[in-house]
Amino acid sequence: MSNPVIKNLVVNRRATHQYEVLDRFEAGMVLLGSEVKSLRDSKANLGDAHVQIRPTGAWLHGLHISPYKQANRNNHEPLRPRQLLLHTHEISKLRKGKAEKGMTIIPLRLYLKGSRIKVEIALAKGKKLHDKRHDLKQKQAQRDMKRDR
Repeated sequence: MSNPVIKNLVVNRRATHQYEVLDRFEAGMVLLGSEVKSLRDSKANLGDAHVQIRPTGAWLHGLHISPYKQANRNNHEPLRPRQLLLHTHEISKLRKGKAEKGMTIIPLRLYLKGSRIKVEIALAKGKKLHDKRHDLKQKQAQRDMKRDR
């Protein structure tokens, strides 16, 4: 069997600038039909999204999926919390990581894997201002080296 085609729908580019990514997980999401249609049109924003671990599982909060125009009154609520589909050992690993000081769980990207919509979440630690500056200097130095070749 061949590997399914992966197509990025929405990418959280600020996440790698603001956070140091320690561990990544792939999760499914419980979605409504109009949400799937909007996501296939890349009408979503991951800017303020984060993951909360509850006794009922992992939930994605703050993900804004724009209403689908052709859905009429059967449309979805844009900012509703969405349940993530993870294995119990993954949820316990996230719960233990979140218990440490300065750790958070953030979504990195939404993508199509075959016909399924997946979200890549990460256990991350917030960067300090001097860490962000150091990363920017490294990126600039690499750009300069490529340009000089």
